[in-house]
Amino acid sequence: MIKNVLYYLENSAENYPNKIAIIEEEKTVTYSQLELNAKSIGTGLASYNVFNKPVGVYMEKGIDALSSFFGIVYAGGFYCTLNTELPDFRLTQIQDVLKAKVVVTTEELKEKAKELFNTSIICTVDELRKTTINEETLSVIRDKMIDKNPLYINFTSGSTGVPKGIVVGHRSVIDFIEHFVEIFGIDSTDIIANQAPFDFDVSVKDIYSSLKAGATLVVVPRSYFSIPTKLMDYLCDNKITTMIWAVSALCLINTFHALDYKTPTTLKRVLFSGEVMPYKCINGWQKFLPDVEYINLYGPTEITCNCTYYVLEKGRDYSTGIPIGKAFPNEDVFLLDDNNNLITETNKIGKIIVRGTTLALGYYHLQEKNQDSFIQNPLNDAYPERVYVTGDLGKYDENGDLLFCGRKDHQIKYMGHRIELEEIEKAMSQIDGVDRCFCTFEKERLKGYYVGTIERTELYSVMKQTLPVFMIPGFLRKMDYMPLTKNGKIDRQEAVLIAEGKK
Repeated sequence: MIKNVLYYLENSAENYPNKIAIIEEEKTVTYSQLELNAKSIGTGLASYNVFNKPVGVYMEKGIDALSSFFGIVYAGGFYCTLNTELPDFRLTQIQDVLKAKVVVTTEELKEKAKELFNTSIICTVDELRKTTINEETLSVIRDKMIDKNPLYINFTSGSTGVPKGIVVGHRSVIDFIEHFVEIFGIDSTDIIANQAPFDFDVSVKDIYSSLKAGATLVVVPRSYFSIPTKLMDYLCDNKITTMIWAVSALCLINTFHALDYKTPTTLKRVLFSGEVMPYKCINGWQKFLPDVEYINLYGPTEITCNCTYYVLEKGRDYSTGIPIGKAFPNEDVFLLDDNNNLITETNKIGKIIVRGTTLALGYYHLQEKNQDSFIQNPLNDAYPERVYVTGDLGKYDENGDLLFCGRKDHQIKYMGHRIELEEIEKAMSQIDGVDRCFCTFEKERLKGYYVGTIERTELYSVMKQTLPVFMIPGFLRKMDYMPLTKNGKIDRQEAVLIAEGKK
């Protein structure tokens, strides 16, 4: 039985020792080199006694960061990406929760790391890589580890204003990746383009699918996403076969007509998640690459990447929305009504609940939040069984597939009507001349923000043809661009500040 993700690295290093494991612009590393680098780093970190403790990784995404991740696991610890793009204040907030004894960084960022994480031991990846591998030490550590040990922590925004850390264990990643790779046919011939930052769980699919299959991982530099021609050149030059990307990143390519410039003809599959995929965006991709397999993935970080998937059918009209589909094997995704009764009938909206071994271990140092989100299964009063309350709403269609119906906390009451903000956003996004959009509800006022060519008065008129008056934002603001979070989602708070001239 596989109980540690290092098995994937070691297995690929044994089967494909001289194969390129990671490409980072002009830099590359083979599977054999990657394993040796990780073992050296692990031996070096073992002297700091990080077993079952968090270790921060403060550096740009790439070969050094991935070598550090696996080195931390060899040392018995669990890693946390301290994203260099984050403001200093945000990083210190994360460290206040994390309390990482050791932070691994690069020579270039060493002084900055000392300033930010002044209570931690700061090690550089270059120093650690020079450590002589001690197989006995690593073996003793490995023997002590079990599959429930933490593998990584990802921090997301918290309702209190303090970031919350989600702890994910080896067993959760292994159970997910085993099925993920098999279902989508990812193998050693694949070349996977990494779009997501390493502190966003979309990257977990890139990293561990590559390791499991012996595929090549191509790290796409962050700067390329502001230069569409350079991005498309990079994807085509590296003969990318697989893209597991956030919806916003795919929409960016579509909005800038980058596929007109160059089309990655080696592409086999595009998997997307994070937000609802706009119909115009997926249509744009299918127009240029009709034979590619497109897969809609759904699931919050707390359930380890995704819990449902839906493979789009060629020629089917998805103008009313793309289903989120059915559960991955060994995961149970079900709906409950407000009284916690099971929903099985079609078109009845309920709370999306998930159970299975892919559930995260929980939130770091947040017992109260754990009790609210990881609860006893309301359908089981016979023995302890933990389930995760996603906070999302869904319903079944006529085919038994799940449809995403928005966030429970995005449901508003306006003019006496219960309204899902996502329903308004979907209607807006389908209008010609609207590229991206979102809605807010503040101080009893419904507001809509968008990027596109259509003018506000025309947009209002078109919306009147498809939506009841109580679902049409009384305030519409056209924007020059839509700011994104580091995870590639629309940054709603930032967008509102920009739109209202406060930034």
